[in-house]
Parts: sequence; structure tokens; C-alpha cells
Amino acid sequence: MNRTAIQDIRSVSRDSKNKLRLWLRLLSTARRVEAELRERFRLQFETTLSRFDVMAALARHEDGLKMSALGGLLRVSNGNVTVVVQRLEKDGLLIRAPLAGDRRAMLVRLSERGKIAFIEQAREHEKWITELLREIPEEDATLIEQGLSNVAFKTNVNVAEEEIK
Repeated sequence: MNRTAIQDIRSVSRDSKNKLRLWLRLLSTARRVEAELRERFRLQFETTLSRFDVMAALARHEDGLKMSALGGLLRVSNGNVTVVVQRLEKDGLLIRAPLAGDRRAMLVRLSERGKIAFIEQAREHEKWITELLREIPEEDATLIEQGLSNVAFKTNVNVAEEEIK
């Protein structure tokens, strides 16, 4: 690194450094919580967080979703969605059927068994989140949520309201 590059790094504003620290803290915290959730889903339900995410998306769309819409909602590739959907279908937790009028498209929705399993998992998921974040006062949780929503809006990061409800 040449002298100019080092001087440039040192001259980064305090505001920029604070934002960088904030980003790193958000990332590390989210990763730790996510790792704990993955482990709890594995131990308690012998399932994965990815499977839960797919079931959660389908629970919000009782009429089902096209595979491509499901991938878009979850922000994952169609290939990743297909793998998870195939496993859930094999376990009897969802139903996959051709979409009327479009032989190439598949519509997926939770089966009755899948709805029951999801309700049980969602209840535990909510308890786990409450437990993991128990040290955060309600007022702080509200401020953090509002702040992150503001960041998403100002950076044009599309956060669908249904994702957080």
C-alpha cells in the first residue's frame, strides 16, 4: 500500500467509521442469532431454517405461490427453492401442482400436515426470538426496528412489509 492510500484510510470520517462499525455489528449479531436458530430447528424439529422460511412464506399465501415468486420473495435462486420444495413435498408438508394455463409453472402450497407443522414451529420460533433478544427493552426494540426500516427505505433496499409481520 502506498503512502497516499494509508492517508486516505486514516482520513475516513468518524461518521463513516461509526456506520462501518454499525454494519459489522448488525452482520455479526444476525449471524449469531441465525446460527442459534439453525441449531434449534435441527435439534427440536429435525429441520432447517431454510425449510422453515419456505413454509413461513407459504403460510402467508394460502392459495400458494409460483415457484419463481417463492424464490423472489425469499431472495434465493430458483434452484435453491426447488431443492427445499422437493424435500418438503417428499415429507408431505406441501403440495406442488402445475399451474392452470401454464404447464411450465408450478404452484406450491402447504398441505394440511404442513400447516400443522408450521404452526408448531412458528410458535417455538417466536419463543426462541423472544428468549434470544430478552435483554433488549421493548422501547429499544421498537427504536431499532424503526431505525432499520428507515435504513432499508433510504438505501432502496426493498423490505416487504409481509416479511416482518
